[in-house]
Amino acid sequence: MSIKVRYFASLKEAIGRSEDHLEFAGLATVADVWRYANPNKALPDNSLAAVNMDYVELKSPVKDGDEVAFFPPVTGG
Repeated sequence: MSIKVRYFASLKEAIGRSEDHLEFAGLATVADVWRYANPNKALPDNSLAAVNMDYVELKSPVKDGDEVAFFPPVTGG
């Protein structure tokens, strides 16, 4: 299955790229996508994830053609 991965804000800067295109065989979760794309980097605490522009938990499944996005924790004022 083919998954597009996008990174935003400080995550994009820390990783050094804005997106990845990954190929998976079998079932995967959002957490699996992060680990596969970034094997030497832990996802920062309180980061947010979305699948096809809907916020999801890291244990949420992904399927062929999905777009997974990762966002750093956000604070406002």
